[in-house]
Amino acid sequence: MERREFVKTSVMGGAYAIIGTQPLVSTTESFFKEETWFDKPMRWAQLVLVENDPGSFDPDFWLNYFKKVHADAACLSAGGIVAYYPTQIPLHHRSLWLGNSDPFGYLVNGCRSMNMSVIARTDPHAAWENVNEIHPDWIQVEANGEKRRHWSNPELWVTCAFGPYNFEFMNDVHREIMELYEIDGIFSNRWAGHGICYCKHCQKNFSAYSGFNLPLTTDRLDSTYQKWTQWRIERLKELWLLWDSTIRDVKSTSRFIPNGFPDKIITGAQSDIFFTDHQARSGMIPPWSNGKRAKELRATMGMKPLGGIFSVGIEEQYRWKDSVQNEAEVRIWVAEGTANNMRPWFAKFSGVLYDKRWLGIVERIYNWHYKHEKYLRNNGSLANVAMVYSEQTERNYGGQEWQNHSDWHELGMYHSLIEARIPFDMVNDQLLNSSHLANYKLLILPNIAALSDNQCKQIREFVLNGGSIVATFETSLYNENGEKRNDFGLADLFGVSYSGAVEGAMKNSYLKLNNPDESSDYRSIFYGLEDAFRIINGVYRLNVKPQIDFPSPLTLIPSYPDLPMEHVYPLQTETDIRELYLRKIGSGRVAYIPWDIDRTFWNILNVDHGQLLSNIFRWTLNAELPVEVKGSGVFDITIWRQNQSMTVHLVNFTNPMMMKGPFRELLPVGEQIVTIKIPEGQNLLGVKLLVSEKVPPYHLSEGNVKIHIPEIVDHEVIALDFS
Repeated sequence: MERREFVKTSVMGGAYAIIGTQPLVSTTESFFKEETWFDKPMRWAQLVLVENDPGSFDPDFWLNYFKKVHADAACLSAGGIVAYYPTQIPLHHRSLWLGNSDPFGYLVNGCRSMNMSVIARTDPHAAWENVNEIHPDWIQVEANGEKRRHWSNPELWVTCAFGPYNFEFMNDVHREIMELYEIDGIFSNRWAGHGICYCKHCQKNFSAYSGFNLPLTTDRLDSTYQKWTQWRIERLKELWLLWDSTIRDVKSTSRFIPNGFPDKIITGAQSDIFFTDHQARSGMIPPWSNGKRAKELRATMGMKPLGGIFSVGIEEQYRWKDSVQNEAEVRIWVAEGTANNMRPWFAKFSGVLYDKRWLGIVERIYNWHYKHEKYLRNNGSLANVAMVYSEQTERNYGGQEWQNHSDWHELGMYHSLIEARIPFDMVNDQLLNSSHLANYKLLILPNIAALSDNQCKQIREFVLNGGSIVATFETSLYNENGEKRNDFGLADLFGVSYSGAVEGAMKNSYLKLNNPDESSDYRSIFYGLEDAFRIINGVYRLNVKPQIDFPSPLTLIPSYPDLPMEHVYPLQTETDIRELYLRKIGSGRVAYIPWDIDRTFWNILNVDHGQLLSNIFRWTLNAELPVEVKGSGVFDITIWRQNQSMTVHLVNFTNPMMMKGPFRELLPVGEQIVTIKIPEGQNLLGVKLLVSEKVPPYHLSEGNVKIHIPEIVDHEVIALDFS
């Protein structure tokens, strides 16, 4: 094998040219030895070149910057739509500014000289006119038979992701990149297609798979479209395996790393390392969304390394790719990713700097991360609560009025857990076996409507083995294919049966709070609501019939007129219809809520609903949380173990721009009292705060350590060292 060397030349104002080849020398052998590299990188840098960068940008500036921020891995633009190296593959479009230079190779060599891991970025989603002329079958076709022009750049054509362009042409591109540079992996952007393609290859392949013609609708409940969705997943998995095999044939430790995959179970099984491309907030996205993405992938990947791509620019629909985000917004987004065990990965578009303000922001974040790296190499979560999410329900559930915005159940439940200051993980509904649930005492099911008989059996076994659950609305009322059952699949756990009706949309309906006496074991349900006679109801509720005796903490006050104002009074002041079913099964507990409390909470963020959910979580858990935080403000709290330490992250979301970014400034929150349960068998050596860099006083009592933190700005990390 030969190694290319690159030096500056005067060609094209400072481009980088190949001046010869020489055998590999010992200084580079470490980059090619057969050992895995996946877990080494902690701080990623991505430089996405634009076509006219060669000869215009200064690669040494970026190499120096990578060193300055202690980046230990880089993702560099290589090929696909534009090649940034001297490709020999016909139709692989070289940058028109490339000349005899090799900016990709120069950057690869520079990164390797700093012992960085390096992966190449390719983008196969568009092609030039010469590709269309020679291989028109490589281009995506619309339902009307017209080939698809690129929606943003009409010079380009959108390629078919499922045919020869990816399976043959891009496979050759990946092989060439690997053979020339032997990098650690290839990361492909926009590789998974853009909707249904009706080209001759897709027609033939889908028909062979399903026996059907391609669907003419994208209605997710249409049976043919569901079959196309399954075929798409299988076809992309086949492509993933092909590209990965080609890459490994050249270098066995290298991997293909897709930018996203439509099935998280396959992602978890197939990946040795993965990245989330959720770069920044837009619209009404809350800042905890970054952590949610991490939790979802962690549920299927376990503790494999996970990078969190963040943009230094604004990520709104109008695509200002050369913009710069405000520091407060970048800091809170990256802090939330770090708190949820993602390794930061900054993405810069274009090698030419138009705005330098972001450089210092990333430098400060990365330097802190580097300084405290040993406390950020987590071995596992210490949370004992988990929330289930379901791609199965997402694909197969819906169609009725009360099932619109079904994702609001998940979002509302997630936000309520954040407000309740409960550290929690997420669990994929395909992984409900005992090994995946072993660490959890409480499992939360936010309208997980579509569950198979086997999934119901696994949840049942979890409860019979001492676990507890909270479930809402239509959880388990449908099978895995979205077909409605006659009764809940978990009716035996809920203790109620579905009586065949959904009420709503309800207006002006309420819940009567029936406060029990002091001796009641469910009195804690009313914490913070002691003086409330009634609170508002949700929007939709199920009619259910109890099969056993239940307490009656909440009962229904039916809807009554909201106009004219003279008629706004309850026609029925109380009923015996329960709206919360609480029961104990062995050492476990079950709370079933037959109305859309989580969906309504996300819609209107009612304080009473949030308080009620928090109380239900704690009653059902019936165990200590691993960390309790008391004080004002909104925080995401996560808890992790390392080799000889544990950490608690507190990310401060207390800001008027929490639900609609960007943050203008970081607003400190005052004293927080944190009580952390020390794992059994651990001997505490000391406590420190990694962000404020202080050593706080602490108090040990009965296996807990209590700490007072006087102020938190954006993020604080409590580190407990053990002997």
